[in-house]
Amino acid sequence: MSRLLAAALTVALGAALAVGAAFGTVALLEATPDQPNTPLITYEQDGQGS
Repeated sequence: MSRLLAAALTVALGAALAVGAAFGTVALLEATPDQPNTPLITYEQDGQGS
């Protein structure tokens, strides 16, 4: 019975760690500021068509 209890506790601890890591990753991704979406190269436009 003690091996079964140890196995169940190990599985529960592993699942809790996985869920905690997932929430931590999401929190870190949401904490980083969004980068500005500015183009590196801009082209001048001479009117409507070519």
